[in-house]
Amino acid sequence: MEFNPNNNVIKLCLQGMDLEEKGKPEEASRLFLQAWNEATNDFEKFIAAHYVARHQKNVSDKLKWLETVLQLALKINNDSVKGAFASLYVSIAKCYEDLNDLNNAKKNYELANSFTHKPSDNGPFYHGTKADLQVGDLLTAGSSSNYKPELKMNHIYFTALVNGAGLAASLAKGDGRERVYIVEPTGGFENDPNVTDKKFPGNPTRSYRSQTPLKIVGEVTDWVRQTPEELQKWREKLANNTGRIIN
Repeated sequence: MEFNPNNNVIKLCLQGMDLEEKGKPEEASRLFLQAWNEATNDFEKFIAAHYVARHQKNVSDKLKWLETVLQLALKINNDSVKGAFASLYVSIAKCYEDLNDLNNAKKNYELANSFTHKPSDNGPFYHGTKADLQVGDLLTAGSSSNYKPELKMNHIYFTALVNGAGLAASLAKGDGRERVYIVEPTGGFENDPNVTDKKFPGNPTRSYRSQTPLKIVGEVTDWVRQTPEELQKWREKLANNTGRIIN
């Protein structure tokens, strides 16, 4: 159950989010329900149910869907969903508050607080780039952002999904060939706040960042490569992105 932007359920949710941004909530809601009905595994259901939940107008209905999301997350219980638990318990607690069930609200707020921001992911980890580097080299913070060249990054970013690193390599600046290095963090790291609980619940892309260097321990050459058309769509999305980068 790995996050894949080409997955049909993920595509439906992305289309729904686009309709939300265009002020068409009813059409978005229909697409999210379609995603739920077409989901074939727990991870797809987890993603789709998250969006169905937030379109419920009745608090009891919203709570029912949030509980469904929670049960799916508990069933999956891997690093693709663990980042969602804190915000999910907060959303459930707010529903109980609205229903004047303060005991269950307090219980769920406490559960939310029990989840730290330190990820438990053990990797392996990957970093995509066009830089020609060697095993033993260190990747450090301080480079210019691939998306906003005027911004010097305070962290070095990496992922536990090799295909995600491959996409990052394809979109990286430079004329060299695409490279995906296997890396080891030399210090602590955190969920990437630019993706965690933003478009999708939790950190399904298993994206992280660190202020300490990453050590290159190897290189992989086998990952799912995007077609030229898909890459062009990604470049257009990035070019049109006006969101603030959390640095």
